[in-house]
Amino acid sequence: MTTVTMLIDLAQLRTFVAVAEEQHLTRAAERLHISQSAASAHVRAVEETLDTQLFVRTNRNLELTPAGELLFRKAKQLLNEAVLFSSFAREMRGRVQGHLVVGSSSDLSANRLGDVISEMRAQHPLVNVDLRVRPSSGSRQGLKSGDLDVAVLLDRPTDVALEYHELTKVQFRIVGPAAWKSQIESADWESLAQLPWITPSDEGMAFSAILHELFGARGLTLNSVIGFDNATFARAMVQGGAGLTLVRLEHAIDGEREGRLAVSPLVHAEYSLHIAHLASRRDDPLIRAFVGAAGTVWPALKNSLDSVRS
Repeated sequence: MTTVTMLIDLAQLRTFVAVAEEQHLTRAAERLHISQSAASAHVRAVEETLDTQLFVRTNRNLELTPAGELLFRKAKQLLNEAVLFSSFAREMRGRVQGHLVVGSSSDLSANRLGDVISEMRAQHPLVNVDLRVRPSSGSRQGLKSGDLDVAVLLDRPTDVALEYHELTKVQFRIVGPAAWKSQIESADWESLAQLPWITPSDEGMAFSAILHELFGARGLTLNSVIGFDNATFARAMVQGGAGLTLVRLEHAIDGEREGRLAVSPLVHAEYSLHIAHLASRRDDPLIRAFVGAAGTVWPALKNSLDSVRS
C-alpha cells in the first residue's frame, strides 16, 4: 500500500494566516490579491493535509478552533523564517537583492519615503519595492502577518513584537474653516468638542489615537459629522466649511497664513514617526538595507544607529 504525503506550501499557509487575522474569507482574499475561491481552496487544503478543522463559522465571521489557534502562531513563525531564509541566501551571493513590501500612510511627502527608497535603490539596485497604503493599525497587522516587510507609521512604540526606529517628532494642531476663526480661537475643550467635526472613519488611524488622547481622556466625545480615511480629503472638507479636524503643523501654518484655515491655540499634540519591522527580522539584509537608507535621509535616525553600533 502506497502512502501519499501532501505538503503545505507557503501560499496556502499565508492564506490561512490572513483568514485567521481577518476572520473573513473575502477580506483575506482581497488582502492577498487572490480570488475567494482560491483562498477557500488554500484553507481547505491545509485542513485536509493536517486532518484538522481550523475554523468555525460564527454569524458572518470565521473563528479559529483551539487547534487552529495553536497552528496560527506556528504558521506566522514559519512565514517569517521563510522570508529570512530567502534574504540570507541572497546575501550569501555577495549582494542584497529581493522584494521589499513597504507600508505607509498616504502622506508620502511628510515621511520622505520617496527619498528613502531612492537612496536604497542607489545603494542596492537589485532590491525591488512595493508600496502599500495602510493606517497605523493596518501596518502593524501587515508586519505580523507577513504582508509587509517594513512600515513607516505614526505610532507609540508599545508593540513588543515590533522594533521601532524613530525618524522625527510630528506636531499636530486642530483647524477649522477660516470663517469660524473667532469661535475656534476662543473655544475651550468642551466647546471645541461640540463644534462639527471631520474625524477618521478607521479607528486604526493614528489620527484617531491622537484625538482620543486629547478629548477622550477628558471625558469628551467629538460631534463627528463626516468621516474620512484620507487626511487630504479631511483638509479639503475643512476648507469647504464642513467642520474641524486634526492636521500636521505645517498644514495648519500654511492654511492660516493663506487665510484658508483657523487654528485653535488650545491644542498642541505630538506623535513620533517611526520605521517599524518585526523584531525577529532585525538582522534581515533587506530590512537592514531599508533602515540604513532611511538613516541617510533622516539624520536623527543615523545618529541613533551610530550610537548603537559604537
